[in-house]
Amino acid sequence: MTLASVPVILAVDLGKTSCRVRVTRAGQVLAEAAGAGAPGLADHDGAAVSARAIAATLTTLRATADGAHTLRQVTHLGVGAAGAAAAPAAAAALAVLLRAELDVPVAVLTDALAAHAGAFGGSAGTVLITGTGAVVFSVQASGLVLQVDGWGPWLGDDGSGRWIGQRGLHAALSAHDGRGPQTALLADAQALTGDVATLPIWVAETDAPARRLGSFAPTVLHRAAEGDAVAVGIVDEASRLLAASCAAAGQPDVSFAGGLGSSDYFARRLTDALAASGLHRVTPLGDPLSGAALVATTLALPYERWITRG
Repeated sequence: MTLASVPVILAVDLGKTSCRVRVTRAGQVLAEAAGAGAPGLADHDGAAVSARAIAATLTTLRATADGAHTLRQVTHLGVGAAGAAAAPAAAAALAVLLRAELDVPVAVLTDALAAHAGAFGGSAGTVLITGTGAVVFSVQASGLVLQVDGWGPWLGDDGSGRWIGQRGLHAALSAHDGRGPQTALLADAQALTGDVATLPIWVAETDAPARRLGSFAPTVLHRAAEGDAVAVGIVDEASRLLAASCAAAGQPDVSFAGGLGSSDYFARRLTDALAASGLHRVTPLGDPLSGAALVATTLALPYERWITRG
């Protein structure tokens, strides 16, 4: 096989907070970049908004030393996009938009399943994805795919960044009113707008309230690591909820993915909560971008029905 015949794969990991892109050939990284995410394919006008987020990140990629050159060589595109499982029509529309833009075969699947593909290389196991949202995907040896939670910010995503940030702001306002214990989160919340009375407007005025709520999660994690009792309680409850979702998936091996899992403190609390549920954490083989790249060129995966190709 000549180098020219080896696929050049553009992988995209599009979450609600960030969009990451990477170009690889035979596993070697040729170029990569990051940009802002999108509310999700299940959101209003999700395909178009997601396509714009990807396009903006590709513009950033083109500005890198090797970006423009490598993009012209791309032969396959794999996309893990938030909301793809809940909005298959939007996933199909996104595939059409990207195929028209780049003129290469496109595979779109939910970002959570892309994370699973990266973590387990297409094999069985459970992946817990915790970013702005939270979802568990478990793939059985038989090929059966089970999703736990991932129901969005208003009906689910228990223990997610949005959940943690929202609980942190709620605790801050409770402390302000005298309805709850004092916490360092009150000063942190006040610093967001200068006046806690304007926090409801701060959340409501954005097009992505879940993402805005989730932006407070790192502060809660930081205060918990410092020992703030209220923040510790929020993080421990989030860990318990996430461990319960993993337990419902029915497999003992769990890999972490997503922005919150990269926090050492939160990862330790999650690992402890999993152990209390009889589960254990395993090291992923690769990241969600590795999964998106795998899906782009592999047609015999056990979860092919979850993939939209265009």
